[in-house]
Amino acid sequence: MRLVIARCSVDYEGRLQAHLPPATRLLVHKADGSLLVHSDGGSYKPLNWMSPPCALAELSPDPDEAADGVRAVWVVRHAKSGDALRVRLFEILHDSTHDLGVDPGLVKEGVEAHLQALLAEHIHTLGEGWTLVRREHMTAIGPVDILARDADRGHVAIEIKRRGEIDGVEQLTRYLDLLNRDPALRPVQGVFAAQEIKPQARTLAQDRGIRCVTLDYDALRGIDDAESRLF
Repeated sequence: MRLVIARCSVDYEGRLQAHLPPATRLLVHKADGSLLVHSDGGSYKPLNWMSPPCALAELSPDPDEAADGVRAVWVVRHAKSGDALRVRLFEILHDSTHDLGVDPGLVKEGVEAHLQALLAEHIHTLGEGWTLVRREHMTAIGPVDILARDADRGHVAIEIKRRGEIDGVEQLTRYLDLLNRDPALRPVQGVFAAQEIKPQARTLAQDRGIRCVTLDYDALRGIDDAESRLF
């Protein structure tokens, strides 16, 4: 990765036309060929960029550019669209190259499989006397995330999402319709559990008699004990 801090102007040439007048900016040229142009303020997003597949060519300024004080010109051209990012460098304040190696990638916490494992381990979060029957209870239309029993020994089907939306409620509804046909299980109640539940999904679930539970990921992990908070 090459990092350059320079006083530069930037022009996007292609299907869209965009211009950044001269200013001091950070240019990030990555190993995949992409170029990102950042400023020190405003949004965390780059001001302009060129995504791969693309290639960078370093050119000498033409006479007019040289007369304006341009020391170097970068042209990053997209291999498919032909769009180009033209960067005119007036003054280079920093120029360094770094080998970052192979990145292992982002490991997301709070994904549904992890939430399912945590909730199964702490099933009492849903109520005193609750017990786990099994995770991934298979049905003819797919697995129910968790099948449990409440304090009255009634069966409960639990559908878990990171973000609870209407599709998740519909999915749980289908499971409940099927499970309640089984005389060994019925009546089966439903719990829709998520870190965040959209208002429309909550309204639909409650209209269908499905309980909604907002999961506290840190509390399930044991990092945050809600009962010991002062406020």
